Amino acid sequence: MQHETSACPAGHGTRKIEGAEGTEGIEGTEGTEVADLREREPVTLPTARASGCPFNPPAGLGELRDDQAPLVRMRYPDGHIGWLATGYDTVRSLFADSRFSARYELMHYPFADIGELPPAPVGDMTGMDAPEHTRYRKLLVGKFTVRRMRALTERVEEITAEYLDAMERKGGPLDLVKDFAQPIPALMICELLGVPSRDREMFQEWTLQLTTLVSDQQAQYEAMNALGEYVHKLVLNKRVEPTDDLLSDLTTTDLTDEELAGVGSFLLGAGLDTTANMIAHGTFALLSNPDQLAALRDDPALAPQAVEELMRYLTIAHTTVKTATEDVELDGRLIKAGETVTMSIEAANRDPLRFPDPDTLDLHRKATGHLGFGHGIHQCLGQQLARVEMQVALPALVARFPDLRLAVPSEDIPLRTGKNIFGVHNLPVTWGEV
Repeated sequence: MQHETSACPAGHGTRKIEGAEGTEGIEGTEGTEVADLREREPVTLPTARASGCPFNPPAGLGELRDDQAPLVRMRYPDGHIGWLATGYDTVRSLFADSRFSARYELMHYPFADIGELPPAPVGDMTGMDAPEHTRYRKLLVGKFTVRRMRALTERVEEITAEYLDAMERKGGPLDLVKDFAQPIPALMICELLGVPSRDREMFQEWTLQLTTLVSDQQAQYEAMNALGEYVHKLVLNKRVEPTDDLLSDLTTTDLTDEELAGVGSFLLGAGLDTTANMIAHGTFALLSNPDQLAALRDDPALAPQAVEELMRYLTIAHTTVKTATEDVELDGRLIKAGETVTMSIEAANRDPLRFPDPDTLDLHRKATGHLGFGHGIHQCLGQQLARVEMQVALPALVARFPDLRLAVPSEDIPLRTGKNIFGVHNLPVTWGEV
Protein backbone atom coordinates (compact mmCIF):
# COMPACT_ATOMS: atom_id res chain seq x y z
CA MET A 1 0.00 0.00 0.00
CA GLN A 2 1.30 3.41 -0.91
CA HIS A 3 1.37 6.02 1.84
CA GLU A 4 1.14 9.61 0.70
CA THR A 5 3.52 12.10 2.21
CA SER A 6 3.58 15.85 2.09
CA ALA A 7 5.98 18.59 3.02
CA CYS A 8 5.76 20.18 6.46
CA PRO A 9 4.12 23.59 6.14
CA ALA A 10 6.45 26.46 6.88
CA GLY A 11 6.55 27.16 10.59
CA HIS A 12 4.55 24.00 11.36
CA GLY A 13 4.48 23.20 15.05
CA THR A 14 5.84 26.54 16.25
CA ARG A 15 3.96 28.56 18.83
CA LYS A 16 4.03 31.93 20.46
CA ILE A 17 5.63 31.69 23.88
CA GLU A 18 2.86 33.18 25.95
CA GLY A 19 3.75 33.00 29.63
CA ALA A 20 7.05 31.46 28.53
CA GLU A 21 9.82 30.24 30.76
CA GLY A 22 10.09 32.48 33.79
CA THR A 23 6.72 34.28 33.22
CA GLU A 24 4.15 31.61 34.16
CA GLY A 25 1.43 32.84 36.50
CA ILE A 26 2.63 36.47 36.56
CA GLU A 27 -0.20 38.93 36.27
CA GLY A 28 -0.16 42.47 35.01
CA THR A 29 2.72 41.91 32.58
CA GLU A 30 2.03 42.75 28.99
CA GLY A 31 3.57 44.48 26.01
CA THR A 32 7.03 45.86 26.63
CA GLU A 33 6.82 44.90 30.31
CA VAL A 34 6.65 41.20 29.34
CA ALA A 35 9.54 41.65 26.94
CA ASP A 36 11.60 43.30 29.68
CA LEU A 37 10.69 40.55 32.17
CA ARG A 38 11.66 37.80 29.75
CA GLU A 39 14.96 39.52 29.19
CA ARG A 40 15.62 39.31 32.93
CA GLU A 41 14.34 35.76 33.48
CA PRO A 42 16.48 32.90 32.10
CA VAL A 43 14.78 30.62 29.59
CA THR A 44 15.14 26.87 29.39
CA LEU A 45 16.21 25.16 26.18
CA PRO A 46 13.20 24.13 24.04
CA THR A 47 13.63 20.45 23.11
CA ALA A 48 10.13 19.17 22.25
CA ARG A 49 9.76 18.73 18.51
CA ALA A 50 6.38 19.30 16.93
CA SER A 51 4.35 16.20 16.21
CA GLY A 52 3.54 15.73 12.55
CA CYS A 53 6.69 17.38 11.23
CA PRO A 54 9.94 15.44 11.64
CA PHE A 55 12.16 18.13 10.14
CA ASN A 56 11.49 21.40 11.98
CA PRO A 57 13.53 22.39 15.05
CA PRO A 58 11.88 22.25 18.48
CA ALA A 59 9.00 24.65 18.89
CA GLY A 60 10.11 27.78 20.69
CA LEU A 61 13.63 28.20 19.31
CA GLY A 62 12.45 30.41 16.48
CA GLU A 63 10.35 32.54 18.82
CA LEU A 64 13.27 33.04 21.18
CA ARG A 65 15.41 34.13 18.24
CA ASP A 66 12.85 36.33 16.51
CA ASP A 67 10.73 37.68 19.39
CA GLN A 68 13.38 38.17 22.07
CA ALA A 69 17.01 38.26 20.93
CA PRO A 70 19.57 35.98 19.26
CA LEU A 71 21.38 35.70 22.62
CA VAL A 72 19.41 35.25 25.86
CA ARG A 73 20.06 34.11 29.41
CA MET A 74 19.44 30.39 29.92
CA ARG A 75 18.99 28.17 32.96
CA TYR A 76 20.77 24.80 32.66
CA PRO A 77 19.53 21.54 34.21
CA ASP A 78 22.28 21.70 36.87
CA GLY A 79 21.20 25.21 37.87
CA HIS A 80 23.95 27.07 36.01
CA ILE A 81 22.84 30.39 34.48
CA GLY A 82 24.49 30.77 31.11
CA TRP A 83 23.36 31.69 27.63
CA LEU A 84 21.46 30.41 24.59
CA ALA A 85 22.42 31.60 21.10
CA THR A 86 19.89 31.13 18.29
CA GLY A 87 20.72 33.77 15.66
CA TYR A 88 22.91 32.95 12.66
CA ASP A 89 25.40 35.80 13.08
CA THR A 90 25.67 35.19 16.82
CA VAL A 91 26.29 31.44 16.51
CA ARG A 92 28.80 31.97 13.72
CA SER A 93 30.67 34.51 15.82
CA LEU A 94 30.80 32.10 18.77
CA PHE A 95 32.20 29.33 16.57
CA ALA A 96 35.04 31.62 15.48
CA ASP A 97 35.90 33.22 18.84
CA SER A 98 38.95 31.69 20.52
CA ARG A 99 37.85 33.12 23.87
CA PHE A 100 35.27 30.32 24.08
CA SER A 101 36.52 26.87 25.03
CA ALA A 102 35.33 23.55 23.61
CA ARG A 103 36.73 21.54 26.54
CA TYR A 104 34.10 19.16 27.87
CA GLU A 105 35.07 19.46 31.53
CA LEU A 106 34.31 23.22 31.46
CA MET A 107 30.80 22.78 30.08
CA HIS A 108 27.40 22.81 31.68
CA TYR A 109 25.38 20.56 29.38
CA PRO A 110 21.91 21.75 28.28
CA PHE A 111 20.29 18.30 28.33
CA ALA A 112 19.13 16.87 31.65
CA ASP A 113 20.20 13.27 30.93
CA ILE A 114 23.87 14.23 30.54
CA GLY A 115 25.69 15.33 33.67
CA GLU A 116 29.23 16.51 34.28
CA LEU A 117 31.57 15.46 31.49
CA PRO A 118 35.18 14.29 31.81
CA PRO A 119 37.98 15.75 29.66
CA ALA A 120 38.05 14.65 26.03
CA PRO A 121 39.70 11.28 25.43
CA VAL A 122 43.02 11.20 23.62
CA GLY A 123 42.52 12.06 19.95
CA ASP A 124 39.06 13.61 20.34
CA MET A 125 39.64 16.97 18.69
CA THR A 126 36.08 18.15 19.32
CA GLY A 127 36.82 18.67 23.00
CA MET A 128 40.19 20.38 22.60
CA ASP A 129 41.39 23.97 22.38
CA ALA A 130 44.55 25.40 20.84
CA PRO A 131 47.41 24.64 20.97
CA GLU A 132 46.60 20.95 21.52
CA HIS A 133 43.84 21.07 18.91
CA THR A 134 46.13 22.89 16.47
CA ARG A 135 48.74 20.13 16.69
CA TYR A 136 46.24 17.41 15.74
CA ARG A 137 44.49 19.51 13.12
CA LYS A 138 47.70 20.39 11.26
CA LEU A 139 48.70 16.73 11.11
CA LEU A 140 45.31 15.63 9.79
CA VAL A 141 44.21 18.37 7.43
CA GLY A 142 47.03 17.70 4.98
CA LYS A 143 46.04 14.04 4.76
CA PHE A 144 42.74 14.81 3.05
CA THR A 145 44.51 15.36 -0.27
CA VAL A 146 42.90 15.88 -3.68
CA ARG A 147 44.34 12.56 -4.85
CA ARG A 148 42.95 10.69 -1.87
CA MET A 149 39.55 12.36 -2.19
CA ARG A 150 39.42 11.47 -5.90
CA ALA A 151 40.19 7.84 -5.11
CA LEU A 152 37.60 7.79 -2.34
CA THR A 153 35.01 9.31 -4.69
CA GLU A 154 35.47 6.39 -7.07
CA ARG A 155 34.99 3.97 -4.19
CA VAL A 156 31.83 5.79 -3.03
CA GLU A 157 30.39 5.35 -6.53
CA GLU A 158 31.31 1.66 -6.58
CA ILE A 159 29.95 0.94 -3.09
CA THR A 160 26.75 2.88 -3.78
CA ALA A 161 26.13 0.87 -6.96
CA GLU A 162 26.77 -2.39 -5.08
CA TYR A 163 24.21 -1.59 -2.42
CA LEU A 164 21.64 -0.36 -4.92
CA ASP A 165 22.05 -3.67 -6.76
CA ALA A 166 21.57 -5.53 -3.47
CA MET A 167 18.43 -3.51 -2.71
CA GLU A 168 17.02 -4.34 -6.12
CA ARG A 169 17.69 -8.05 -5.63
CA LYS A 170 16.18 -8.03 -2.13
CA GLY A 171 13.11 -6.02 -3.08
CA GLY A 172 11.01 -3.82 -0.87
CA PRO A 173 9.97 -3.09 1.73
CA LEU A 174 13.32 -2.76 3.47
CA ASP A 175 15.07 -0.53 5.98
CA LEU A 176 17.03 2.11 4.09
CA VAL A 177 19.23 2.78 7.13
CA LYS A 178 20.49 -0.79 7.40
CA ASP A 179 20.51 -1.62 3.69
CA PHE A 180 21.89 1.60 2.24
CA ALA A 181 22.56 4.65 4.43
CA GLN A 182 24.68 3.00 7.11
CA PRO A 183 26.93 0.71 5.00
CA ILE A 184 28.21 3.45 2.68
CA PRO A 185 29.94 5.65 5.30
CA ALA A 186 30.97 2.55 7.28
CA LEU A 187 32.84 1.12 4.31
CA MET A 188 34.30 4.50 3.45
CA ILE A 189 35.70 4.77 6.98
CA CYS A 190 37.25 1.36 6.33
CA GLU A 191 38.84 2.75 3.18
CA LEU A 192 40.08 5.85 4.98
CA LEU A 193 41.58 3.95 7.92
CA GLY A 194 42.88 1.06 5.83
CA VAL A 195 40.79 -1.71 7.43
CA PRO A 196 41.67 -4.96 5.59
CA SER A 197 38.93 -6.48 3.45
CA ARG A 198 38.81 -9.62 5.61
CA ASP A 199 37.78 -7.54 8.65
CA ARG A 200 35.17 -5.30 7.06
CA GLU A 201 32.14 -7.48 7.68
CA MET A 202 33.02 -7.67 11.37
CA PHE A 203 33.71 -3.92 11.39
CA GLN A 204 30.26 -3.23 9.91
CA GLU A 205 28.57 -5.42 12.50
CA TRP A 206 30.13 -3.37 15.28
CA THR A 207 29.18 -0.06 13.69
CA LEU A 208 25.62 -1.30 13.12
CA GLN A 209 25.33 -2.09 16.82
CA LEU A 210 26.33 1.50 17.59
CA THR A 211 23.90 3.18 15.21
CA THR A 212 20.62 1.24 15.28
CA LEU A 213 17.59 1.23 17.53
CA VAL A 214 17.58 -2.56 17.96
CA SER A 215 20.87 -2.60 19.88
CA ASP A 216 20.60 -2.62 23.66
CA GLN A 217 22.96 -0.60 25.85
CA GLN A 218 25.13 -3.61 26.72
CA ALA A 219 25.53 -4.55 23.03
CA GLN A 220 26.52 -0.98 22.20
CA TYR A 221 29.03 -0.90 25.05
CA GLU A 222 30.59 -4.17 23.87
CA ALA A 223 30.71 -2.96 20.27
CA MET A 224 32.38 0.30 21.35
CA ASN A 225 35.04 -1.57 23.31
CA ALA A 226 35.62 -4.02 20.47
CA LEU A 227 36.04 -1.19 17.97
CA GLY A 228 38.47 0.63 20.26
CA GLU A 229 40.59 -2.48 20.71
CA TYR A 230 40.49 -3.17 16.97
CA VAL A 231 41.62 0.35 16.03
CA HIS A 232 44.54 0.09 18.50
CA LYS A 233 45.65 -3.22 16.94
CA LEU A 234 45.23 -1.70 13.50
CA VAL A 235 47.60 1.13 14.44
CA LEU A 236 50.24 -1.37 15.58
CA ASN A 237 49.91 -3.25 12.28
CA LYS A 238 50.27 -0.02 10.28
CA ARG A 239 53.54 0.67 12.09
CA VAL A 240 54.90 -2.61 10.75
CA GLU A 241 53.13 -2.87 7.37
CA PRO A 242 51.92 0.57 6.21
CA THR A 243 49.49 0.77 3.29
CA ASP A 244 48.00 3.64 1.28
CA ASP A 245 45.62 5.01 3.89
CA LEU A 246 45.32 7.82 6.41
CA LEU A 247 46.40 5.83 9.47
CA SER A 248 49.54 4.63 7.71
CA ASP A 249 50.35 8.20 6.73
CA LEU A 250 50.00 9.28 10.35
CA THR A 251 52.50 6.66 11.55
CA THR A 252 55.20 8.91 10.05
CA THR A 253 54.23 11.75 12.44
CA ASP A 254 55.14 12.21 16.10
CA LEU A 255 51.80 10.82 17.30
CA THR A 256 52.08 7.99 19.83
CA ASP A 257 50.22 4.69 19.38
CA GLU A 258 47.63 5.83 21.92
CA GLU A 259 47.14 9.12 20.08
CA LEU A 260 46.87 7.36 16.71
CA ALA A 261 44.26 4.97 18.07
CA GLY A 262 42.39 7.92 19.56
CA VAL A 263 42.42 9.77 16.25
CA GLY A 264 41.19 6.65 14.46
CA SER A 265 38.32 6.26 16.93
CA PHE A 266 37.52 9.98 16.65
CA LEU A 267 37.34 9.79 12.84
CA LEU A 268 35.15 6.71 13.11
CA GLY A 269 32.67 8.46 15.39
CA ALA A 270 32.73 11.74 13.49
CA GLY A 271 32.35 10.26 10.02
CA LEU A 272 29.95 7.38 10.47
CA ASP A 273 26.81 8.26 12.41
CA THR A 274 26.38 11.78 11.05
CA THR A 275 26.66 10.84 7.37
CA ALA A 276 24.48 7.75 7.73
CA ASN A 277 21.81 9.90 9.36
CA MET A 278 22.07 12.56 6.67
CA ILE A 279 21.58 10.00 3.88
CA ALA A 280 18.59 8.44 5.64
CA HIS A 281 16.99 11.61 7.00
CA GLY A 282 17.74 13.41 3.74
CA THR A 283 15.87 10.70 1.86
CA PHE A 284 12.97 11.03 4.31
CA ALA A 285 12.88 14.79 3.68
CA LEU A 286 12.90 14.30 -0.08
CA LEU A 287 10.13 11.71 0.05
CA SER A 288 8.13 14.19 2.13
CA ASN A 289 8.69 16.93 -0.45
CA PRO A 290 7.78 15.29 -3.79
CA ASP A 291 8.54 18.38 -5.85
CA GLN A 292 12.09 18.51 -4.47
CA LEU A 293 12.53 14.77 -4.98
CA ALA A 294 11.48 15.21 -8.61
CA ALA A 295 13.91 18.11 -9.05
CA LEU A 296 16.87 15.97 -7.95
CA ARG A 297 15.72 12.95 -9.93
CA ASP A 298 15.31 15.03 -13.11
CA ASP A 299 18.60 16.91 -12.65
CA PRO A 300 21.35 14.89 -10.91
CA ALA A 301 23.70 17.83 -11.43
CA LEU A 302 21.69 19.57 -8.72
CA ALA A 303 23.22 17.19 -6.14
CA PRO A 304 25.95 19.48 -4.71
CA GLN A 305 23.47 22.29 -4.14
CA ALA A 306 20.86 19.85 -2.84
CA VAL A 307 23.27 18.47 -0.24
CA GLU A 308 24.05 21.95 1.11
CA GLU A 309 20.34 22.75 1.40
CA LEU A 310 19.61 19.45 3.15
CA MET A 311 22.47 20.13 5.57
CA ARG A 312 20.92 23.51 6.36
CA TYR A 313 17.32 22.34 6.50
CA LEU A 314 17.88 19.24 8.64
CA THR A 315 20.91 20.27 10.76
CA ILE A 316 21.12 16.84 12.38
CA ALA A 317 24.10 17.91 14.57
CA HIS A 318 21.80 20.49 16.09
CA THR A 319 23.38 21.80 19.29
CA THR A 320 26.87 22.51 20.57
CA VAL A 321 28.27 24.11 23.70
CA LYS A 322 31.20 26.38 24.56
CA THR A 323 32.38 28.12 27.72
CA ALA A 324 33.86 31.60 28.01
CA THR A 325 37.44 31.67 29.28
CA GLU A 326 37.30 35.43 29.85
CA ASP A 327 34.67 38.16 29.88
CA VAL A 328 33.30 38.68 26.36
CA GLU A 329 30.86 41.29 25.09
CA LEU A 330 28.63 39.95 22.34
CA ASP A 331 25.40 41.38 20.92
CA GLY A 332 25.47 44.05 23.59
CA ARG A 333 25.56 41.49 26.39
CA LEU A 334 28.38 40.61 28.77
CA ILE A 335 29.22 36.90 28.89
CA LYS A 336 31.36 36.38 31.95
CA ALA A 337 34.31 34.00 32.24
CA GLY A 338 33.08 30.54 33.20
CA GLU A 339 29.62 30.97 31.71
CA THR A 340 28.49 28.34 29.22
CA VAL A 341 26.83 29.23 25.93
CA THR A 342 24.57 26.74 24.17
CA MET A 343 24.61 27.29 20.42
CA SER A 344 21.47 26.15 18.60
CA ILE A 345 22.83 25.42 15.14
CA GLU A 346 19.43 24.36 13.87
CA ALA A 347 17.89 27.68 14.92
CA ALA A 348 20.77 29.56 13.27
CA ASN A 349 20.29 27.63 10.04
CA ARG A 350 16.61 28.61 10.08
CA ASP A 351 17.30 32.31 10.73
CA PRO A 352 15.20 34.31 8.21
CA LEU A 353 17.73 37.14 8.33
CA ARG A 354 20.24 34.80 6.69
CA PHE A 355 18.02 32.37 4.75
CA PRO A 356 14.71 33.76 3.41
CA ASP A 357 11.72 31.44 3.86
CA PRO A 358 13.94 29.18 6.00
CA ASP A 359 11.31 26.55 6.89
CA THR A 360 10.95 25.56 3.23
CA LEU A 361 13.18 22.90 1.67
CA ASP A 362 14.36 24.37 -1.63
CA LEU A 363 17.09 22.45 -3.47
CA HIS A 364 17.63 25.44 -5.75
CA ARG A 365 18.52 27.64 -2.78
CA LYS A 366 22.10 28.88 -2.48
CA ALA A 367 22.64 27.58 1.05
CA THR A 368 26.31 28.55 1.09
CA GLY A 369 27.43 29.52 4.56
CA HIS A 370 25.15 27.17 6.49
CA LEU A 371 26.56 25.96 9.80
CA GLY A 372 25.75 22.26 9.38
CA PHE A 373 29.48 21.44 9.33
CA GLY A 374 30.27 24.01 12.01
CA HIS A 375 32.61 26.94 11.53
CA GLY A 376 36.03 28.06 12.70
CA ILE A 377 38.81 25.80 13.95
CA HIS A 378 36.41 22.96 14.80
CA GLN A 379 34.76 22.90 11.40
CA CYS A 380 34.20 19.29 10.32
CA LEU A 381 37.52 17.85 9.16
CA GLY A 382 35.92 15.23 6.92
CA GLN A 383 33.25 17.46 5.41
CA GLN A 384 34.48 16.94 1.85
CA LEU A 385 34.19 13.17 2.16
CA ALA A 386 30.74 13.52 3.73
CA ARG A 387 29.68 15.75 0.85
CA VAL A 388 30.94 13.22 -1.69
CA GLU A 389 29.05 10.39 0.00
CA MET A 390 25.77 12.33 -0.02
CA GLN A 391 26.26 13.80 -3.50
CA VAL A 392 26.75 10.30 -4.91
CA ALA A 393 24.26 8.32 -2.79
CA LEU A 394 21.15 10.49 -2.91
CA PRO A 395 20.82 11.09 -6.68
CA ALA A 396 21.83 7.49 -7.42
CA LEU A 397 19.10 6.23 -5.08
CA VAL A 398 16.29 8.30 -6.59
CA ALA A 399 17.49 7.53 -10.13
CA ARG A 400 17.55 3.75 -9.52
CA PHE A 401 14.14 3.77 -7.81
CA PRO A 402 12.16 6.67 -9.32
CA ASP A 403 8.99 5.55 -7.51
CA LEU A 404 10.69 5.14 -4.13
CA ARG A 405 8.24 5.81 -1.29
CA LEU A 406 7.76 5.24 2.42
CA ALA A 407 6.47 1.79 3.32
CA VAL A 408 4.73 3.06 6.47
CA PRO A 409 2.95 6.32 7.33
CA SER A 410 5.44 9.11 7.98
CA GLU A 411 4.24 9.49 11.58
CA ASP A 412 5.33 5.88 12.24
CA ILE A 413 8.98 6.56 11.37
CA PRO A 414 10.95 6.29 14.66
CA LEU A 415 12.90 9.49 15.20
CA ARG A 416 16.17 9.82 17.10
CA THR A 417 15.28 12.57 19.53
CA GLY A 418 17.27 11.52 22.59
CA LYS A 419 20.73 12.15 21.19
CA ASN A 420 22.75 15.10 20.00
CA ILE A 421 22.46 13.71 16.46
CA PHE A 422 18.90 14.00 15.18
CA GLY A 423 17.64 11.61 12.54
CA VAL A 424 15.76 8.36 12.08
CA HIS A 425 16.38 4.98 13.69
CA ASN A 426 15.10 3.19 10.61
CA LEU A 427 13.37 4.17 7.38
CA PRO A 428 11.10 1.53 5.80
CA VAL A 429 10.84 2.16 2.06
CA THR A 430 9.51 0.34 -0.96
CA TRP A 431 9.02 0.81 -4.71
CA GLY A 432 7.40 -0.82 -7.69
CA GLU A 433 3.73 -1.67 -8.01
CA VAL A 434 1.35 -0.31 -5.42
